[in-house]
Amino acid sequence: MKKGKPDWWDSAVNQLSQDPSIGKIVRKFKDEHLIGRGDIFQTLVRSIVGQQISVIAADSIHSKLVTKCGDINRKAISALTIDELASCGLTRPKCQYIQGIASSNIPLLPKNYEEMSDSELISHLTQFRGIGPWTAEMMLIFSLMRKDILSLGDLGVVKGIQKIAPEAKTKTQLEKVADAWKPYRSAACWFLWRSLDPVPVEY
Repeated sequence: MKKGKPDWWDSAVNQLSQDPSIGKIVRKFKDEHLIGRGDIFQTLVRSIVGQQISVIAADSIHSKLVTKCGDINRKAISALTIDELASCGLTRPKCQYIQGIASSNIPLLPKNYEEMSDSELISHLTQFRGIGPWTAEMMLIFSLMRKDILSLGDLGVVKGIQKIAPEAKTKTQLEKVADAWKPYRSAACWFLWRSLDPVPVEY
């Protein structure tokens, strides 16, 4: 898995910056970019930490988790107790999800994952307890760097779309606005998040 800036990012910026709806946002933050971690377990942990809380709160909890166990990996997480994980600010269900996946012998990704479609990968990942569609989408964007993920389960994405297209109320209407951003809807989501939060989103 690649780290850092996706190889398709510049093409995404070139296309999206010309879009009449999202272009202004893209041009404002054109010198910034999504950062891939190259490690799907790290992205998984950050995604579970970030479920239903603000970016700033998630960053704070994640920092405490790093201090507690050092490198975020399966061995380090599985060595911690539920109470130790909870002391970082995680809810007990989130602690159980993270520890359960860390302790599992099942690989997060099958060997042929690069050949799988986005929907096939999401179906595979959501078999794990604690990984819902939103968490799987974050893993596809920030770890696998799939370029055309539209995460309408994310309130920030919905809020961002409605900010530039107030008439978009339903899922169908939101999807219609985002159709113009294909095949770079992952980048579009990132720029929408960036327009709403004081710091870049990282998972």
